[in-house]
Amino acid sequence: MHRLVVTCSLVVAAIASFGCNRTHQEGTASAAIDSKKYYAVLLSNGSVYFGHLEGMGAPFPVLTDVFYVQSATNPETKAITSILVKRGKEWHRPDRMILNEKSIVFVEPVGADSKVAELIAESRK
Repeated sequence: MHRLVVTCSLVVAAIASFGCNRTHQEGTASAAIDSKKYYAVLLSNGSVYFGHLEGMGAPFPVLTDVFYVQSATNPETKAITSILVKRGKEWHRPDRMILNEKSIVFVEPVGADSKVAELIAESRK
């Protein structure tokens, strides 16, 4: 009986510790995101979006000022070209993307000297 109580106590302590660590880690992830910078967000469906990320660690983070890459193949030369497209021109005119936290595979900052940052800056002109 004593072993059962000790074992149950250890299991409860481990679960409580995991829950506390998860909350702490989520808070840290949210604090590490600067909402003024651009981030690349890879979703579980393979889509990548670039934008300002807020609410990381919450069930539904929000991405604003959103861009994505669109590729096209020239039928004659078979050359593939990629362009950066700003979301918001679609029929429903979205002004943000509300993401499911469970669909986010990873988040990376967009480097200030990257091609994506350069194209975003060009789109502002």
